[in-house]
Amino acid sequence: MENQNARAYRCQNDVQSELGTKTKKSIMPQEYIEPVKNYLLALQALICTALAEEDGISQFHKDAWQRKEGGGGSSRVLSNGAVFEQAGVNFSHVYGATLPAAATAQRPELAGRPFQAMGVSLVIHPLNPYVPTSHANVRFFIADGKDNSPPIWWFGGGFDLTPYYGFEEDVVHWHQTAKAACDPFGEDVVVYFLMT
Repeated sequence: MENQNARAYRCQNDVQSELGTKTKKSIMPQEYIEPVKNYLLALQALICTALAEEDGISQFHKDAWQRKEGGGGSSRVLSNGAVFEQAGVNFSHVYGATLPAAATAQRPELAGRPFQAMGVSLVIHPLNPYVPTSHANVRFFIADGKDNSPPIWWFGGGFDLTPYYGFEEDVVHWHQTAKAACDPFGEDVVVYFLMT
């Protein structure tokens, strides 16, 4: 079975190669968005299944939502479990005709372009105060090309822990695990993420 890092990298390469070959004026057809969306929905389900199994008592409750301006998502929350006080794993896919001015202030080349953004985010609060709270997200953004120009797109994300009681061995383990997750993508990836 393909591991999650390899699957994410393959998905990014598939989308990049597909977008690079498109030459029509509008280069955001669903055939390019769907593989990313399907991957992110599968990731949400995988994370929820693993957390529910780890908890052993509580299950996730789903809440679908819609965004008036376009898109929507699915929030999943596990509460009052044996291991987790609360765990939220959310998927969103939003889109619109143009980005708000605040979103284009630092990236003026995005002004006036139709866009789509999607991602999975999670926040985990364990019952045990010696186990850190964790947060993570992965996201995909694409703005349509203008005048036959290619789209502007990227994947992003991050993860962190918030310990209530810090232990050096936990910090070392967390950083080693984070580095191991980045290693398949090249030596410079860890350095880049540490600097940003």
